[in-house]
Amino acid sequence: MALLQVNFMSQALFRTVPMNVILPADRFDADTDRYLNEKDHKYKTLYLLHGLLGNYTDWVSQTRIQKWAEEKNLAVVMPSGDNSFYLNSRTPWNDYGTFIGQELVEITRRMFPLSEKREDTFIAGLSMGGFGAIRNGIVYSENFSHVAGLSAAVHIFEDISEEANIGLFDNMAAAAKTDRNPWVAVDEMLSEQRRVPKVYLACGTKDDLLESNLAFRDYLQEKGIEVTWDEEDCGHEWDFWDRQIKKVLDWLPLE
Repeated sequence: MALLQVNFMSQALFRTVPMNVILPADRFDADTDRYLNEKDHKYKTLYLLHGLLGNYTDWVSQTRIQKWAEEKNLAVVMPSGDNSFYLNSRTPWNDYGTFIGQELVEITRRMFPLSEKREDTFIAGLSMGGFGAIRNGIVYSENFSHVAGLSAAVHIFEDISEEANIGLFDNMAAAAKTDRNPWVAVDEMLSEQRRVPKVYLACGTKDDLLESNLAFRDYLQEKGIEVTWDEEDCGHEWDFWDRQIKKVLDWLPLE
């Protein structure tokens, strides 16, 4: 298992950007307790997004994702999303939605031995990254078969005024009516009859985001989308996300 730091030129962001990549060097065989050197093996891949104020190093430094990915023979790609909510911005050269949902998948498949199959490609994240994983996993559902949001910030379009303007969203009320809003993205995905991902949602019962996550879970279920839900007696914290990312890996269709 290798942990790589990669810097590459993003066309969507028009600058050099960093990412961490957990990459199995050889496939581990639990039956023989040995590593198997398999030529041309293509690895299943999880794109894993950080939260607000974080960066591409967070998941490796704060959780045991590297250990668990090795046990699952899973490649994990962890990009930096700044404070973008992983959405395209009205300002030029900040198309984070395109970057996450399309460009990152394409470029990492060229760089590394990753499976090009939708059923082997997943996206997850926490807080802001949970929002980004859900929104982009839905908008780019042709690329991702499984989507996981941990303490996802799906509340950002709640209780907004017609005049509200926040940075990259420009006018919040107008943005709420587009596929920047996960609720709208779900409706568009279904109306366009695109492939629907399976969804995992989790939140702490002491987290201020609990009610919005429960509401989004219920909305998905009303639409007939398969949702796995989990909650714990905790808040918005790394100990919870450390435990939950292990549960996410157990939920994913991995060998």
